[in-house]
Amino acid sequence: MVKKGHAAVRGAGESVPAVTFTAPAGRPAGVEVLTLAELRGRADACALAVPHRPDFHHLLVVDEGRLWHTVDFRTYELSVNDWIWVRPGQVHHFGDLSGAQGRLVLFESGFLDAATAGAARLEDWFGPAVHHPEGEQARAVDGALRHLHEEFGALRGLPWETHIEVLRHLLAVLVLRAARMSVRDGGGDGGARGRGADVRSRGAGGGRVSDGADVCEASETFLRFRDAVERGFTRSRRVEDYARQLGYSPRTLSRATAAATGVGAKEFIDRRVVLEAKRLLAHGDQTAARIAVRLGFADAANFAKFFQHRTGSTPISFRTEVRGAA
Repeated sequence: MVKKGHAAVRGAGESVPAVTFTAPAGRPAGVEVLTLAELRGRADACALAVPHRPDFHHLLVVDEGRLWHTVDFRTYELSVNDWIWVRPGQVHHFGDLSGAQGRLVLFESGFLDAATAGAARLEDWFGPAVHHPEGEQARAVDGALRHLHEEFGALRGLPWETHIEVLRHLLAVLVLRAARMSVRDGGGDGGARGRGADVRSRGAGGGRVSDGADVCEASETFLRFRDAVERGFTRSRRVEDYARQLGYSPRTLSRATAAATGVGAKEFIDRRVVLEAKRLLAHGDQTAARIAVRLGFADAANFAKFFQHRTGSTPISFRTEVRGAA
């Protein structure tokens, strides 16, 4: 998201801007709380509609109306009480903001202490994007956000350093509550899951790897594998390499991954590679040959064969289609 106070930078050969967190004047570094009305008032609507890759979290709840929001090639329709959590590194953009009211929290992972970050699974880049809490759960997470929003807007007679610590603790409460919200998005390409059809997904698919699994309950084996894949998917797509690195058998990794995500370890790795390929094709101008090298393929032909087998489309056809639909 590009708006005043947040700078966009471009990586070499990439068209999608990488947005870094910059605190507004007079505000604490690392966290910002605002309404969608405030966002509309200070941001270029055209800029918000362009895909960006921020290095900080977006946690948004809709209070009135409906909002379309796209995250990694999946477009979600959000209605009242729907939450969306966009994590650093994911490519996303807003739809028309004029038809919705809501509240938005922007924060860097480093603003929170390590224990909170671990408990809230802040590093779970494959976590579900859309949530719909109900009953006491909904009241608890909404109360946490309201308290954070109020504190952000006033020092309340506290010294600056104390004010920042209060914000840090209140944000911790919010993300811990948000991490336990019920999931309505069904993951994969199969559309929404849960009550009714207030939240629907559409588009190219492939933006999720976890397929709606509750990774908070995932095994330590899977979590270690997931993190290793995120670090190494451009170097290896072999389950055996990760098994050797982590000290497990390939079968153990596949069982743990299937239990957490519903797919095997090899499928999990390949989906991560496909997602990054789609990001680079859709939002950058690098050739397929250059992308092939970046993702660890021997040559462009090998990459094209892999991509077409996984998506049913050649890399160039996918780029043409997704840009034509934008």
